[in-house]
Amino acid sequence: MRALFVYPEFPKTFWSYEKILELVNRKVLLPPLGLVTVAALLPQHWEMKLVDRNVREVTEAEWAWAELVVISGMIVQKADMAAQIAKAKARGIPVAVGGPFASSTPDAPELDLADFKVLDEGEITLPMFIEALERGENAGRFSSDGVKPDVTGTPIPRFDLLELPAYSEMSVQFSRGCPFQCEFCDIIVLYGRKPRTKNPEQLIAELQYLYDLGWRRSVFLVDDNFIGNKRNVKLLLPMLKQWQIDNGYPFSFATEASVDLAADDELMTMMVEARFESVFLGIETPDEASLATAGKLQNTRSSLEDSVNKITSYGLRVMAGFIIGFDGEKQGAGSRIVEFVSRTGIPHAMMGMLQALPNTALWHRLEREERLIQATAAAKGVNQTNLLNFVPTRPIRDIANEYVDAFAALYEPNAYIDRVYSYFLKLPPQKYKQFVIPENRKEARTTDWTDLRALATVVWRQGFKRDTRFRFWKALAGMARHNPKRFKGFVSILAHNEHFLEYRAIVRDEIQTQLANLPPEPPKAPVAPTRELQPV
Repeated sequence: MRALFVYPEFPKTFWSYEKILELVNRKVLLPPLGLVTVAALLPQHWEMKLVDRNVREVTEAEWAWAELVVISGMIVQKADMAAQIAKAKARGIPVAVGGPFASSTPDAPELDLADFKVLDEGEITLPMFIEALERGENAGRFSSDGVKPDVTGTPIPRFDLLELPAYSEMSVQFSRGCPFQCEFCDIIVLYGRKPRTKNPEQLIAELQYLYDLGWRRSVFLVDDNFIGNKRNVKLLLPMLKQWQIDNGYPFSFATEASVDLAADDELMTMMVEARFESVFLGIETPDEASLATAGKLQNTRSSLEDSVNKITSYGLRVMAGFIIGFDGEKQGAGSRIVEFVSRTGIPHAMMGMLQALPNTALWHRLEREERLIQATAAAKGVNQTNLLNFVPTRPIRDIANEYVDAFAALYEPNAYIDRVYSYFLKLPPQKYKQFVIPENRKEARTTDWTDLRALATVVWRQGFKRDTRFRFWKALAGMARHNPKRFKGFVSILAHNEHFLEYRAIVRDEIQTQLANLPPEPPKAPVAPTRELQPV
């Protein structure tokens, strides 16, 4: 069997980082980990090729070569997913689809042309699919019926199928699932509330394979909550630290975690010692009432600001996600998010309007309340440029305008420099340069001219061309003086606003277009005048 794996194109998002990736001669931030894992679960005597549409187009020669096309993607990719299915079918090639979008909405019209729907987690459903092929079947739908696989038997992903130079970071996975019950989250729908982890040896083997393939850049652990099973994480981290030492600390790590990471000093210490450099937190909102409404009670147990500051004090750079549009939310939610981000200094603050994802508790509640806008929910993916797909408890225009204003404020160039500067002053000095490649390793350390060219571009734009020039040079001088070991990372994060500058314009334009197409809101009922009391 000649299997062609096709990963659909993403629209522009907060995380697409095109402007930054152009500077460093990369195409995409992260690779399709799901597809290379599927490739490892299929019969290894099959011939396989993989095309990431975010890197390049599928060639006619590749379409002609394929006997089977395998496509996986997320909701935000569904438009291109449908387009690639149609291209394969137009050439008479059978198509198998899977992944988060297909698993959450298997009857979506975008998937109608697919021959096989391989749903849920592949460790269970791919063997069913393979058996169907061996029986000569030409269509089928395979589901695990709620059963979650033991991931300790998951093989090393086929990273060799990737065009590695195209990616800025690499992806690995240690766990699936999350123990919390956030109403809006589909992770617990897809992967359950009992976090399942690989054995530490498995993850080390994956990292070794990446190392042997020549990878030497950042690695993102894509776990939706890396610390969901703290016991097993604490078994992994000492082995990870030792592997890093043995190999000269070739990788830096980033991941996602719940805010209660701040309550575990031992865990933060272990992560930093293994060279975790950043962590994404789902903060969502500083409004406790909204957190309670959303079922995110874990974020109300301690001060969010104190938690961010504590995690930062250990040397983990915090990234965070924020949401506007919760039920019962009071006016000014966007401004309160901006104030929180400004106080804590979080450089990367992702914002979006609340979306009801298929089959989440939020989705089902809104359906019962007849507030889900089915046409909107079905037609759109999930992106930071989408209006809410349900009827909110306050005017949608107020929410949308607050969101646009907040996003613009967060990434106003001068404000961004100030925030990043204040944040990096709080980070303890970077220490990993003290680790050297052991003598038995012969990797060459040469000047990276791509990085130097990128630096020159950022210096020209922010230090000369724009009105940020005064703040830019002042911040660089201050960082060189007060926290010189963080200087390189500081400049790198400043460079990211090249993307955010463009993206905030995209947010404004797309939201305003959607608002213009909304029907007018009904006029508010007049308020009856009150009679003034007359003195007696």
